Amino acid sequence: MIHVTDVARPVPADDEVLIRVHASTVNRTDCGMRSATPWITRFFSGWRGPKSQILGSEFAGVVEGVGHAVTEFSVGDRVFGVSAARYGAHAEYLCMKAGAAMATMPDNIPFEVAAAATDGAILAMTYLRRVDLRKGHRILIYGASGAIGSAGVQLAKLAGAHGSEAGRFVKAARDRSRCDQTSTRRRLVSTFTPGPCVLDTVILRR
Repeated sequence: MIHVTDVARPVPADDEVLIRVHASTVNRTDCGMRSATPWITRFFSGWRGPKSQILGSEFAGVVEGVGHAVTEFSVGDRVFGVSAARYGAHAEYLCMKAGAAMATMPDNIPFEVAAAATDGAILAMTYLRRVDLRKGHRILIYGASGAIGSAGVQLAKLAGAHGSEAGRFVKAARDRSRCDQTSTRRRLVSTFTPGPCVLDTVILRR
């Protein structure tokens, strides 16, 4: 059961940053952690309940304290990031390693916008790095209108991969509710053969 309670304010270690959280989200990662679905995730998320009692992975806020060894951030910096391993963003204060998935925010970006930009992006980046996507490569992104897919489109373009497939696929992704997804996958993959990199972000539930 989710409830609101008072907890001690965290103290940053020498290599950590203390952040006052201004915005967070409830995303697919948070929901998956709390529901432990599929059941095999309980082996690392907690057998009887979540190991992390304070959920929340995406955040945006202001640095209020830094450890003695931290040089990358200063008090007053506006930062955003994702705490996918430790969670804790659904609290007023959060401690993050200075070298974790966190960066300073552009001045013209609201906290609410920045906080919602990280979960899909870091997942897309993780998988695209595994295939060593480079300039001139071809990529097919299935589910390009979702959080992971839309971030994948932008990261693929940044890497110099051919983007016409991704642009054409956005329409196919929006139309997927009106067709059989399995056959659509096969048809699209065959359209872009030989040898495209495929980033599949759509989960089929039967």
